[in-house]
Amino acid sequence: MIPLRDTIEARSRPLVTRSLIAANVVVFLVQLAQGPHLDRFIFLYGLVPARYFVPEFADYFTFGEQALALLSFMFLHGGFGHLLGNLWSLYIFGDNVEDHLGPLRYLAFYLLSGLASGLAHMLIYPHSTVPTIGASGAIAGVMGAYFLLFPGARILTLVPILFIPYFFEIPAFFYLGIWFLLQFLNAAGASGEAGGVAWWAHIGGFVFGMLLVKIADRVPRAGLSDPLRRLAASPRTDRLRMLHPEAQGDSGDRLAVLTVSPWEAEFGARKLIAVPGRFGNRMLRVAVPPGVREGMRLRLRGLGAPRADGGRGDLLLEIRIRPF
Repeated sequence: MIPLRDTIEARSRPLVTRSLIAANVVVFLVQLAQGPHLDRFIFLYGLVPARYFVPEFADYFTFGEQALALLSFMFLHGGFGHLLGNLWSLYIFGDNVEDHLGPLRYLAFYLLSGLASGLAHMLIYPHSTVPTIGASGAIAGVMGAYFLLFPGARILTLVPILFIPYFFEIPAFFYLGIWFLLQFLNAAGASGEAGGVAWWAHIGGFVFGMLLVKIADRVPRAGLSDPLRRLAASPRTDRLRMLHPEAQGDSGDRLAVLTVSPWEAEFGARKLIAVPGRFGNRMLRVAVPPGVREGMRLRLRGLGAPRADGGRGDLLLEIRIRPF
């Protein structure tokens, strides 16, 4: 299953999420440039529990190197697949959590979740000499926060069956709940001395993210993120949208609401919409013409429900203009 988009639309551009994605890519390119020295690079900047709990290892590192590794490990990755999987999850879930917390709180939340995931792994395997690397723990914190903040959201998911792509909407609480359960099942048979995935880091990050977002919501906001929020205000809505049309009597027509920004209403936009079909969701390309107004309807002929006469109704998209 490959998540593509969620139903919760962020009101601002995810500046911090995009910056974190860029930082991970840059660090990965630095890794690739290490050549034959890559193992030493990973051991120095990755999280090696024995460096903190075994004196024979700790003596080889300065205090600065030990402190830096607690941060740097979450920007290293074991390969392109590892990097892509992590950053795609961050892209899917990070924008809404950033929108809720604000840029500065979100950045602190992300880094603290990554640190908590690393500490969870070290406490379970204090004598391991295997470097732990990756943004998975920090992103697990983001997913834990999303689990609490948006339990009613739905995730548009690509499921390839016999090389044919099918699209399904899966409730966010179910998708993330299954993901969390799988971490426990895998952690039960994992060993900190062997190479592989740091499952307990994922579990620690997820649980800590749930706790931290609750704490953050109780702490009064100082307003430090307000200038960044205004800077991040997006003139566009998401390109990929999930709509749920409602039947309009016996005509076969179906009606759904398509929300656009004032900028898109003025200058037009192209959207990719997912609507329920017979086998999962159908993906449709829609052009919103310039100059649309509140309440106007776009008619997509022949894309509605079957009629008694054997024909098909139309899909009607009613325009709603989102205020800034």
